[in-house]
Amino acid sequence: MLIDGLAAWLAHVPDVRLTGWAASVAELLRTEPSPADVVLLEARLADGSDPVENVCALVLRRRLVLVVSAMPGGNLARRMIEAGAGGYLTKNHRLETLLSKVRELAEEKTACPPGPAAGHTTGRDCARPVLSPQEHAVLLAYASGMTLAAAARSAGVRPGTAKNYLERVKEKYRKAGRPAYTKLELAVRLREDGLAT
Repeated sequence: MLIDGLAAWLAHVPDVRLTGWAASVAELLRTEPSPADVVLLEARLADGSDPVENVCALVLRRRLVLVVSAMPGGNLARRMIEAGAGGYLTKNHRLETLLSKVRELAEEKTACPPGPAAGHTTGRDCARPVLSPQEHAVLLAYASGMTLAAAARSAGVRPGTAKNYLERVKEKYRKAGRPAYTKLELAVRLREDGLAT
């Protein structure tokens, strides 16, 4: 009923379409005809799968994830965001809010690249933070040995903006349980996550 309602509503939205649905993340990854720009994920699926592991499975396959749940936020929402979900909306939000967030995520394209991150998980959480293309560009330039000013020029941003990006990157690594405070530590994280090339 929910899927039918969503499909009917989106039929009148020219720039967003429902490309498919599945009862589990495993089924989605097995049957989707092509990767969706954004995956809407229910926090608690009927198969009893772990919500955070579901986010990790999607993020590690370069999917952008928006969690939509009947449950209010809290610790689970925080853990899903830390695992890489691009947002967490409760079902009492208006459909326009859902559309706005879907568009925002599709434009940012902040999925983390595939690679060896599965070997760097801690507990049940995905330990590779999701970096925006701008954050990745500044991090790559800075960790390669450039000064902050040179990294900013390389990424096409102002030094103050580059500094803000690096602070966000450091915070994301801290939340993932893999703090990196120095240029050397950031370079190590890039290599660990296969993001250095």
